[in-house]
Amino acid sequence: MDEIKQRVKNLVDKLDIAAKKERIKALETESGDPAFWQDHQTAATKMKELASLQKLIEDIEMLEILIAEGKEQEVTDLLDTMETFLYLSGQYDGGNAIVSIHSGQGGTEAMDWAAMLFRMYGRYCEIKGWKIEVIDETVGDEAGIKSVVFTVEGQNAYGYLKGEAGVHRLVRQSPFNADKLRQTSFAQVHVLPEITEEADVDLREDDLEWDFYRASSHGGQNVQKVSSAVRLKHKPTGIIVTCQSERYQAQNREYALKILRAKLWQLRDDERRSNEAKLRGEYKTPGWGNQIRSYVLHPYHMVKDLRTHVETSDTEGVLDGKIDIFIDAQLRM
Repeated sequence: MDEIKQRVKNLVDKLDIAAKKERIKALETESGDPAFWQDHQTAATKMKELASLQKLIEDIEMLEILIAEGKEQEVTDLLDTMETFLYLSGQYDGGNAIVSIHSGQGGTEAMDWAAMLFRMYGRYCEIKGWKIEVIDETVGDEAGIKSVVFTVEGQNAYGYLKGEAGVHRLVRQSPFNADKLRQTSFAQVHVLPEITEEADVDLREDDLEWDFYRASSHGGQNVQKVSSAVRLKHKPTGIIVTCQSERYQAQNREYALKILRAKLWQLRDDERRSNEAKLRGEYKTPGWGNQIRSYVLHPYHMVKDLRTHVETSDTEGVLDGKIDIFIDAQLRM
């Protein structure tokens, strides 16, 4: 029980309960003003925050009651849940995510690996009860995908998935080689939060350059006859976003703006963390030089995360979406 009490103390210290109680008072006062309810969307967001904070305070009080009653197992279960809440307390952790997967060098082999990762995340989202929607996809010439961008809609989607950003490495016997030679392939994953229009992201119409074209298709009855696909360039940064999954141009425009907001937020966040790194140690963006996980299917079976050192020999389960052991370990780092 002494160890549990220390965990509770650490949790309370990190949560800054006093500050959260002050925030509750401020929100309660604000909600008492009739003008507060005129902006329904903002009011709903703040009331959701209020309910979450009130639940947190209730859970802290319950922890103290359970400790006093010596109910160790119940304390542990509640503590595990609350620690997860702490790890998912970032600004956008509770919201949706935008995920992109890009194949690396290696031709068809790498494109097949990118498709395998897409399936893995699709299965993981299915297990979580989250909804995914493909925004943009470029299929491989022979197999797999060159790239895919999709949204993940679900509670804490970004919080759980953000640690998956980085380079993923696959080692296996190539199914595309007659000699079945051992092949190493790479794919890169990017994870962005879904940013609302109200967020503090500098997005001016004069900075946007739009281009419209016909979406690629496989022909037949579904061949595109109108320019529904969009390419959006943010002139100040040079960021380019393409969207062609929807049949209607307006929907693709909306998706393109959503991705651009997220990318601009990431630029700002990377700059902030880079500056903080001067005081707290080196910060690395999830680029090609930063491999986070290896998946080995030959000559043995092993998936190992290079940051947390968590590993498992259940490669089939991992590629079927059972990646909680890696995500949970990363959250608790």
